[in-house]
Amino acid sequence: MKMSYVAFCVVLVLLLGETQVSTGITCNPLELSACASAITSASAPSAACCSKLREQRPCLCQYVKDPNLKKLVNSPNARTVASTCGTPFPQC
Repeated sequence: MKMSYVAFCVVLVLLLGETQVSTGITCNPLELSACASAITSASAPSAACCSKLREQRPCLCQYVKDPNLKKLVNSPNARTVASTCGTPFPQC
């Protein structure tokens, strides 16, 4: 499991880097690494995951549009994590 988590983080960093959205949030998919285990194994999200998910919510549509992240971010588990955290997934 640790190896998949590390691989997830490395892929996110290499593929996207950081970008800015108009709200002043720095869009960095690595910020969602706290959610990796919840997304990949369907376990309950941590408080840190929910906090980061709320923080990165303005960036989710950007992540969904990225062909390298779309499958992960738009997965049923990712949407379940967002729902569990009380952070509705945006309509993109």
